[in-house]
Formats: sequence, structure tokens, C-alpha cells
Amino acid sequence: MSGTEVAGAGIDAARLGAWIAATLGGTPGPVQVTRLKGGQSNPTYLITRGSDRYVLRRKPSGALVQSAHAVDREYRVMAALAASDVPVARVHALCEDDSVIGTAFYLMEFVEGRVLWDPALPGIEPRERARMYDELNRVIAALHSVDPDEVGLSDYGRHGQYIVRQVARWSRQYQSSRTETIEAMDRLIEWLPEHVPADDETRIVHGDYRLDNVIFHPSEPRIVAVLDWELSTLGHPLSDFAYHCMVWRVEPGLFRGIAGHDLGALGIPSEVAHIAAYCHRTRRIGIPARDWEYYMAFNMFRLAAIMQGIMARALSGTAASSEALEMGRRARPLAELAWRQVERLQT
Repeated sequence: MSGTEVAGAGIDAARLGAWIAATLGGTPGPVQVTRLKGGQSNPTYLITRGSDRYVLRRKPSGALVQSAHAVDREYRVMAALAASDVPVARVHALCEDDSVIGTAFYLMEFVEGRVLWDPALPGIEPRERARMYDELNRVIAALHSVDPDEVGLSDYGRHGQYIVRQVARWSRQYQSSRTETIEAMDRLIEWLPEHVPADDETRIVHGDYRLDNVIFHPSEPRIVAVLDWELSTLGHPLSDFAYHCMVWRVEPGLFRGIAGHDLGALGIPSEVAHIAAYCHRTRRIGIPARDWEYYMAFNMFRLAAIMQGIMARALSGTAASSEALEMGRRARPLAELAWRQVERLQT
């Protein structure tokens, strides 16, 4: 993991060190706490104790939206997937006692590697870019191929009607964090529940699978860990895959995307080719075009709702990052992009 930002951030290092010693063993001693870049929702820290390094994920402080920031769920799914083909960091311990650092948190191993933020992958050779995108494809296909029952996650979420429930959930969360009127969001909240695809499946879904939520090997086009499992649950795999594929539809200035780039020159596959590779890996005959476009619109709506939540936390002073306000301002253009997607579907 990489991307060190600032030290401390209000964690009592002595108290944390005592808890680590009591939980993992060893002699109590000083620990260093350094905030890591990223973690818009759940703040993330590098913890150093002697020669040992860990990563800590915690809930943010302040008033929180109900069911959000579930670090206990992150811990559970990563532990369950440890023996699967999905690369995850080893988790060490979960602490739900707020008296240690003020909120619930968990510790996992520190994984050496590259966290890449720009999906155009600047500075990387075209052939290497192609391999990295193929690896992103392989890992999400591997996740959607895991049987929840076989890894002890049959009760990790509700079975069936995932999209119906997700539209309702993100509509509520948007409305609870609304700071202004966004007409496109109001139209989406009305339209999406009435046009849910009839096809229904249930698999483990990550909920936020994208380039900057994985760690690549330091020198190879191989993913060594998938991060940020906060939004994971049991859900529809095609919705999860469509969220990952939004990168082809979104311009870099709006969110981290590759729309408008010369993909052939970069060595990055087209959206169509990426879908075909996923279908081959998951033994899927194909994806109905109208269903796929709906999942795209839904995920743009969901991302807009997430950005609105970040905006609300930024304005209340509880956001986990200094970049939160800038990210929150993207809620409106993302909602408008989602509504344009719906308008194309309607015509």
C-alpha cells in the first residue's frame, strides 16, 4: 500500500499500541500512526510498531448515516475470501470497542505494491496497460464466481431484488444528505424503480471495484489485494461489473474515467472487449443491451448519491479527506450524466 499523507489524525497512539499488544501479542510499545491517501468514507492509516507494519481502517467520527461505514463487514468479507482466487489482504483483528481510538476499526496486513489513480495509466507501456486491464477483469470475474455458501457468506446480504433495494437505499441516503435540489436526481428516483430489469442473480459484490481500490504488484501486472470492501454485500453481479465499467463512460474531469481517450493507442481494451472477456470468464452467454444500459444509469445515480453524502459530511466538518468538498460537487454532473443515459434508453 502506498500514498502516505499526514501523521496522527487524532488517534491515541499509546492506547492503540496497548490494544495491539494485548490482541496480537508482543511487548506494549510506541506505535506510529500515519494517515494514508484515499479512504474518503473510512479513514485509513499506516500503523508501525517496531519492524511490524499494519493498515488500520476505522469509521469516521461524528454523526453517521445508518448502515454506512461498516468496518465489521469489510473485516468479515476479507476473512471469508482469504482462501479464494480473489486477492485480499490478510486481516488480523476487529475492534468494536469505541474506547480504544474513538470508533470501531480493524487491522490488516500492509501489502507492498502500487495503488494507481489514473485509469489511463500514464507512464506505462501499452502492452502492460492491456495486461493490467485484463487482470482487473480476471479479479472481478473471480469474485463473481465465488459461491457465497461455500465461503460462509450466505447471510452476508439478502437474496434477490438487489437493484430494487439498492435504488430505494440510495434514494433514502441521497435525501438524508441533500444540501441542494438536483433535478436529475429527483427524476432518477422516480424513473429507476419502474424500469428494473427482470433478470435477477445473487453473488458476492464488491460495490466499489475500480483501479484505485486494488493494489498491483510492485513490478508485475498482477493484483495482490483488493481494498475498500465497505459497500460489499450479496447482490447482482452485472450491476457490480457495470460500476467497474463506468470508467469507459466518464470523462477524467468528472471522475476517474477514460472517456475521450484514444484507447487503441493506450493499449486499453474497449468496453465491448472488456465485457466479452468477463462473460467468457464467468461462462455467461452475453448481457442484454437494455439491461446493461440500465445498470450503467443506476450506477451513475448511485455514485452521485455517494458524492452527495461526501458533500454533506464536508459541509458538516466530518469528512475523512480535505478533497471531500471537491468530490461532493460532482454529485450534480454525475446525476445529469445518469439522466442522459436514461434519455438514451427511452429513445
